[in-house]
Amino acid sequence: MVPYELDTVDRQIIRILQDDGRTANVEIARRVGVSEATVRKRLDRLVSEAVIHIAAMPNPSKVGLATVTFITLDVDLSLLERIAGELAQSPQVRAIYYTTGESNLIIEAWFHSTDQLLQFLTQEIASIQGIRRVATSHVLRTLRNGSHWVLPSQSPPCILVVDDDPDFVQVVRLALAAEGWEVCAASSGEQALATMRLSKPDLVILDIMMHGVLDGLRTAREMRADDELRTMPILMVSGINESGFAGLLPRGSEVPADNFLTKPVEISQLVAEARRLLRA
Repeated sequence: MVPYELDTVDRQIIRILQDDGRTANVEIARRVGVSEATVRKRLDRLVSEAVIHIAAMPNPSKVGLATVTFITLDVDLSLLERIAGELAQSPQVRAIYYTTGESNLIIEAWFHSTDQLLQFLTQEIASIQGIRRVATSHVLRTLRNGSHWVLPSQSPPCILVVDDDPDFVQVVRLALAAEGWEVCAASSGEQALATMRLSKPDLVILDIMMHGVLDGLRTAREMRADDELRTMPILMVSGINESGFAGLLPRGSEVPADNFLTKPVEISQLVAEARRLLRA
């Protein structure tokens, strides 16, 4: 089965819904920086492909189910499906997992009290034929539940280095590759935009003065105007401030980038900033 390829927009939408599944599409669009129509299409696809399932997740402690227990079961393998089916009928059982190792099944069950757990073990579990051994593990405190889990990346982060100086590109490529990141390169804004639409990098390191004094600035503005590219973080690395063209560069928030480093730049500083932006 081919895994569903999640891009940055998909991941941001999922993360917002994990925090609050009631978040309106218009609010998601505002926070992600895309149109409401884009959010609606993405959600329709994620749900129809069974990538996500939007549902309410009860908090056991708030509804009086203070005893959360994982119960491991060693069962007769020839009866595995029947036993799992019987356990699934119990209202206390929240989840059932087939497992390898010393046990064949693990169930997560919620109870109002340890007395109710004892009754479940001695009456319901004990009455099911084919269970050889039972062990329980109580949850003492939940530090992080499933709704706060962040999807891991299916592959190493991909960084696009856009610069017409091949020596700079090579030095940066080696430094980034040493971090375990994938690196691709482009020598102009036009080439970079084509690469972005094809490979969807996780970060763009962008020079400004390439094919035209403000080639990189124009590229960044095109990215921010494109629904599919606008969420990609941009790290501008340029020597324009040390040149005669410094006056052409907008100041402050008018620069469409997440951060700006001036050449010559320490490679360790560039790598540290790339790491920060990837985490963000």
